[in-house]
Amino acid sequence: MPKVTDVKRGHVIEHDGTVYAVRQIDRSAPTARGGGTLYRFKLESIPGGDRREVTFKGDDMLRDADLVRRQSEFSYRDGESFVFMDSEDYTQYLLSESDVGDNAAFITDGLTDIYVLIISDQPVAIQLPQSVVLEVTDTAPVMKGATASRSAKPATLETGLDIQVPDYITPGEKVKVNTETSEFMSRV
Repeated sequence: MPKVTDVKRGHVIEHDGTVYAVRQIDRSAPTARGGGTLYRFKLESIPGGDRREVTFKGDDMLRDADLVRRQSEFSYRDGESFVFMDSEDYTQYLLSESDVGDNAAFITDGLTDIYVLIISDQPVAIQLPQSVVLEVTDTAPVMKGATASRSAKPATLETGLDIQVPDYITPGEKVKVNTETSEFMSRV
């Protein structure tokens, strides 16, 4: 059982009978004498994706979740389901659209470095890499004289995801996208 101070972003914990992934940790130290440091956790339930904020004191103990992470790659879609293949033993994991949730907007054929999260021998969710490379399928034409420091324009990516990209990006280019914030990172 780790202390609150030992928990990092991405850690999976059990709280109030539900398994959560820690998405963000904010630390605040009260200025009053005797005030202990407080930690505000932004949690996302596994499965389900429900978001919740919880505040803990620095000496509180948390319980690690009984969860297995298996490195996998996306194989194909089977109707309403996504099929992932384990990178080590080639086991196939079938997850529904609701299990994958908003992460579906980042999944392309052959995407690697995905972790399938398994609870009680059942795949329940996935964890994507920090960033993915996607192709721009539609955006406004390049504006003459556009530079990297200019304003952004909307673009549609190969998965249907809409993001803001710099003015110099054209259809057919590949861009790196942050999977947590859905923001443009760089051109590839």
